[in-house]
Amino acid sequence: MKKRIFALISVLVFIIAGVGVTTITFLTYPTETVAAVSLSTSEIRLVQQRLKNWGYYTGSVDGIYGSKTRSAVRKFQQNNGLQVDGIVGTQTAAAIGFFIKSDDNSSSSNDLYLLAKCVYAEARGESYVGQVAVAAVILNRVESEKFPNTIAGVIYQPYAFTAVSDGQINLEPDQTAYNAARDALNGWDPTYGSLYYYNPATATSSWIWSRKTVVTIGKHVFAI
Repeated sequence: MKKRIFALISVLVFIIAGVGVTTITFLTYPTETVAAVSLSTSEIRLVQQRLKNWGYYTGSVDGIYGSKTRSAVRKFQQNNGLQVDGIVGTQTAAAIGFFIKSDDNSSSSNDLYLLAKCVYAEARGESYVGQVAVAAVILNRVESEKFPNTIAGVIYQPYAFTAVSDGQINLEPDQTAYNAARDALNGWDPTYGSLYYYNPATATSSWIWSRKTVVTIGKHVFAI
C-alpha cells in the first residue's frame, strides 16, 4: 500500500511540475478508514457477527472492515442515537458489546456503566427497588436463550427499549442508577425472573398485555 501511495504522489508531482504549478495538495484517507483498521481481525469479526445477528450487516464475517461493515455500523449508530461516523469508537463499541480495553476500562465496568445508563433512562422516576427490577429484567434476558447473550445486545436489540429509541439512553446515569445496576449484577431480582416490564398507563402493544404478570413495582408491571 505504501509503494502505491508513493507512486501516486510521484506521478502527481511529475504532472504538476510539468505544467509549472508550485502548490501541491496531498490526498488523505477518510478518518473512519484509519480508525477502522486499528481494530484487529478478530475484533472486526466480533463487530460483524453482532451486527449480523441484529440485522444490520449482511456480508461475510471475514474480519475485513470494508464498505458493507462501515455501512452497517452507520445504520446501527443512526438507529441508536450515536454519532453517525462509521467508526467503532468507545461509545459505539460499548453499544455493540465490544469493549475497547485499557488499563482502567474492563468489560465488567462497561457492563455496569451501560446497565446503569439503561436503568436511569428507563426508570429514574421509580423507587430504588423499581430501578433494580429494570436492571434485573435486562440480566434475565441475557440469561434467556430468547434474547442476545450480552447486556449490550439486550439493550440495543431493535425496538426493545423506549429509552434507546428516543435517545434517553445517552443520558449520564446518577449514583442511584449505578447502585441499582450493581445490586442486580450481584443477584438481586425483585421481579422473580421476569423478562418483560411495561407501564399499563402508556403501553400501546396489545401483545405485552398477554404476558403473565409476576409482580407490580411502582408504575411498572413485570411479566414473563
